[in-house]
Formats: sequence, C-alpha cells, structure tokens
Amino acid sequence: MAGSGKRADARRNEKALLDAAAAVFVADGVDAPVRKIAAEAGVGMGTIYRHFPTRADLVVAVYRHQIEALGEAGPALLAEAESPFAALRDWVDLFVNFLVTKHGLAAAMRDDPEGFAALHALLGGLVPVLADLLGAAREAGEITREIPPYQLLRAVGDICAGAERVDPDYDARVTIGLLLDGCRSESQEG
Repeated sequence: MAGSGKRADARRNEKALLDAAAAVFVADGVDAPVRKIAAEAGVGMGTIYRHFPTRADLVVAVYRHQIEALGEAGPALLAEAESPFAALRDWVDLFVNFLVTKHGLAAAMRDDPEGFAALHALLGGLVPVLADLLGAAREAGEITREIPPYQLLRAVGDICAGAERVDPDYDARVTIGLLLDGCRSESQEG
C-alpha cells in the first residue's frame, strides 16, 4: 500500500511541475529558462532534468498534460454548464487558450519530428470529446446542422494559427465566437 501512495505522490508532483511549466510557457514561451520553471514549481533544476532530460521532452509532457485536461473537461462541462451549447462554447474557449499559448512549440520540436507527429496524434484524441459536445447540443436542439467535429477542431486551430502575431485589429476569440454562432440553430440565435 505504501508503494501506491508514493506513486500517487509522484503523480501529484509531476502534475504540479507540468502545471508550473505550462504557466511559464504561457508567460514566456517554450524557450523560458528552466530555472524559472523550477522556481515556479518549487523544485530544483535537477528534478526537472531527471524527469525531462531535454526541453523537447518537457514541452511534449506539458502538451500531453494539457490535452489530457482538455479531454477530461468535455464531460465535466456537459455536466455543469447551463446547456450543451454553453458547454461547447466553454470547451472551445479552453481549446483556444491551449492553442494560443503554443507559440514557440514548432521551434522547440524542430529536432524531434516523431515527437511532433505524436503530439498531433494526441490532439486528434480530442475529436471524440468535441463529437460528444456537438452531439449533446444537437440533441438539445441548440444546433441543427451535422457539424463534423474534426472540421470544427481544425477550423478553430486555423483561426488561432496566427493569433500570437501582433495585429491589434485581429482577435481570434471574436472570430471563433462568430464561427460558433454560425453553428447555432435558427431558433437558438439572438
């Protein structure tokens, strides 16, 4: 029994480290100094390097951690939101937060094409989550069109693709709001 407690403790510590790294990546990009991540996590730099020998390893782990959290958020939002469409909108907002904080990811993964491909495969695991959200909204009559979840996922991703570039006239969230409003059934609009 003591062994399972240690594993749970180790999982909590790793989650805290990944959460800290994600927060630092959001603020400073994936090229942020490891010492800043260690300070945010309250661990030594050796602890980070022991778990994640390269920056790419850390980036992949943070990305995977965040995708898993997005996967878990779908059912939770459906259970808590005032409507399935509200849950869909909230989930897409979480997905946008995830996407717009990935500046520098491609550069960090440049030397690890297999890892980058694996990350995109993980992202594909969000399609069933989005399918459930869309299905619930359709069942509730909030959307009437058959919206392929993969297409919506890609559309949101494409809208966010340049969001980190400085353009004071462009707000990816406004454009995504328009996209989601276009998905609503006519009786639900307005």
